[in-house]
Amino acid sequence: MNILFVSSEVEELAKTGGLADVAKALPLALTAMGHDVKIVMPYYSKTMSDIDTHIIHENVELRVGEDSYYYTVRETELKGVKVFCIEHDDFFGRDGFYSDGYEAYHDNGERFAFFSMASLQVALLQNFTVDIIHCNDWHTGTIPHLLNKHWRHEACLANAKTVFNVHNGAFQGIFHLDQIPFLVHAGIDYEHIHHGMVNFAKMAIRCADKIVAVSPSYAQELQTDLGSHHLGDLFRSRSADLSGVLNGCDYSQWDAATDELIPARYTHENMSGKAFCKANLQQQSKLAVNDKIPIIGMVCRITDQKGFHYLLPVLENILRHNVQFILVGTGDPHMVDQLKVLRDKYPDKFYFLNDFSLRFAHLVTAGSDFFMMPSLFEPCGLNQMYSLAYGTLPIVRAVGGLRDTINDYEADSSTANGFVFEHPDPTDLLTCVLKALLFYHEYPEVFDVIRKRAIQTRFNWHDSAVQYETVYKNALGIE
Repeated sequence: MNILFVSSEVEELAKTGGLADVAKALPLALTAMGHDVKIVMPYYSKTMSDIDTHIIHENVELRVGEDSYYYTVRETELKGVKVFCIEHDDFFGRDGFYSDGYEAYHDNGERFAFFSMASLQVALLQNFTVDIIHCNDWHTGTIPHLLNKHWRHEACLANAKTVFNVHNGAFQGIFHLDQIPFLVHAGIDYEHIHHGMVNFAKMAIRCADKIVAVSPSYAQELQTDLGSHHLGDLFRSRSADLSGVLNGCDYSQWDAATDELIPARYTHENMSGKAFCKANLQQQSKLAVNDKIPIIGMVCRITDQKGFHYLLPVLENILRHNVQFILVGTGDPHMVDQLKVLRDKYPDKFYFLNDFSLRFAHLVTAGSDFFMMPSLFEPCGLNQMYSLAYGTLPIVRAVGGLRDTINDYEADSSTANGFVFEHPDPTDLLTCVLKALLFYHEYPEVFDVIRKRAIQTRFNWHDSAVQYETVYKNALGIE
């Protein structure tokens, strides 16, 4: 199949989160299966100028109503996959991708509506006959609508089917019509306007041929009132076209046996390197070097989504036990202030780095005994996959991709690879943490068995790509 893969960010080229990881790994896996995949993304000139690209189309005109927009197409390659970058400095020549660091750009709707339309035009410029247009999150949510309204007469796009990937349904791209003159001039059907507002994610969910959430459990949660981010009725109306495919993990970057960012490498057959990583982590965190004290690590954004509103009320209680807690992240200033108070109160037990360092994140993942992910919602999650690859047992809430990847010891000891709690409240979280700590101290041999099982767990992108291939075939009506 010929697949046009459209994303606002791609790992190695431009990245703010897990979307970029998927936008690199999935096209590579699909290409390895024999499909012809072309990636389209914006060219963020402030951050991508050092990347080797060359101009293939200059001063391209995109006419929308009475207006014309002009842009340049740059081409680069990502491990054999062609990437077309749309250069428009007024829209993408800024310091940030989506915000100035504090507030989202007021014209994000305009920027990404333009990007979506230009992505379709790139297929024409390249004479690329498209079978599947794979859209990712709200930034590309206008594509199914724009395709049907403007491009069906073009031979390259006449038979293309659209797949909309929901990476995080909480971010929907909601804009007033005044903020998106591009889309107004392009023509927008009345059904997509509500009180003068347009929701890009809603538009895609209505118009796309197939919808894919990034885990099976998240696909189910999107059809509930509690887990749908207020879109439950719409997701339920498309239930026949909605499925969930669990993301894979990039083990070229996250593997204890090969990771050059950690001080010692190890495998399930010889775990001695993990003890060395733990000691190094304790040293760098200015905590007592003691292999008998369990370390709980956590690397994430400090937000309600990550469960901090029910972690913070019990964190001090956790710290009163025989444990060390290492947290790396930035986010909500009020929550950060509370964490700093606890850091100052428990300097011998709690290390808080209000920043992000990739090298230190790898060390926390490798050197900890447990990895904390008590998320309120987690569409897929990658950090629990990373921690498993390092024999670090996740402590997670049973939600989204966490439910699909982590098996609790009490539920099934034969498949256990972590510790799971159900309810998003402080009591359930504290109970789960105390069970994990007690297990660590009282059953070290069994803990070691589970740790070795965890490090052998694999979530391969090839398996995910096979499932996406099935979605594509269903969209195209291929048996």
